[in-house]
Amino acid sequence: MVEERGYWLAWSQMNGVGSISIQRLKQHFKTLETAWKATANELIQVDGFGKQTVEKIIQQRSQFNPEEFLEQHTVKNPNFWTPADSDYPRLLLEIPTFPPVLYYRGIVELQENQGITPIVAIVGTRTPTEYGRRWTRKISITLTRRGFTIVSGMAAGIDTEAHRSCLEVGGRTIAALGTGVDIVYPKENRQLCERVMNQGLLISEYPAGTKPNPRHFPQRNRIIAGLSRATFVMEAPQKSGALITAHVANEFCRDVYVLPGRLDDENSQGCLKLINGGASMIPVNLEELLEQLGAMPPLDTPQQLSLFDTQPEPPKPLPDLDPELTQVLQVLTSEATAFDQIIVHVNLEAGNVSAALLQLELFGFVEQLPGMRYRRID
Repeated sequence: MVEERGYWLAWSQMNGVGSISIQRLKQHFKTLETAWKATANELIQVDGFGKQTVEKIIQQRSQFNPEEFLEQHTVKNPNFWTPADSDYPRLLLEIPTFPPVLYYRGIVELQENQGITPIVAIVGTRTPTEYGRRWTRKISITLTRRGFTIVSGMAAGIDTEAHRSCLEVGGRTIAALGTGVDIVYPKENRQLCERVMNQGLLISEYPAGTKPNPRHFPQRNRIIAGLSRATFVMEAPQKSGALITAHVANEFCRDVYVLPGRLDDENSQGCLKLINGGASMIPVNLEELLEQLGAMPPLDTPQQLSLFDTQPEPPKPLPDLDPELTQVLQVLTSEATAFDQIIVHVNLEAGNVSAALLQLELFGFVEQLPGMRYRRID
């Protein structure tokens, strides 16, 4: 018999069904097992499920055995959480696009998962200056010694400095990966990955054997932001992936702190833009920073999956999006639209459209379907 966690895994394998769609199935049918056994007429009653989506689900489901897949999948992926598990990180459940399956490797600390031990993110450019490295070490060590867990993305540069500095003073660090937890990327961080496993945790929404893919890393950034009560951006040029983490953290109503830099320093341009947008500057006096972090409201008593116990809330008003994001979002409907058609309607470069769609997907407003097609999630 397949438990509810097995159906989280099964639904996550369906093309065209993302995190938000699975949540809607859960809310509508109460259990994902019931949703799995639902007829086409029953599925089409779910908010956001059009005729084409339901037809694809029925076709895929007829060729898929959840019990067999769970057994086979667990051989290569023995350690994973779903929202049906009490140990699933609670803060992640508060974001609209939490991963339906989260794989892990290393030492689990349940107080982190429950939100009792505070977690902060430290992110930044892969090519930092000595100034950026020095302040990353300083922040990471200071927060580690005060009992914070440090989360970052295991990338070269700032991420590596944050993980390493935390480990050097005996702290715990979590690395959110854009690969499977059995894949080291970049390869130069092999020893660092081993140290993290022995002293912290590797996590990923991608199963074992998943190799690096440029699309995975921006997706990974929402997990970094979602796990953390606050995000620190140490150095970031205008097109740094760290800015995605900061923007997503802001959408998740998490604090964002930025290391200020020189006006003529390319590595500081993204940070200065964040400050202009309202992010907090890291104070020179780190005791003041610790006071600010200490003032964050404590979490309520954990209630696993409480978000599924009530009826769905009415759609949230759109945030103040950049003009390009708004332009792309206005073109989309609940029915799938091909990428090429989106470009025609918005009259933007393909690269700009792709970047906008990715950010909208991270914010939970858009869902990608097979064949480079996208639909709006209301």
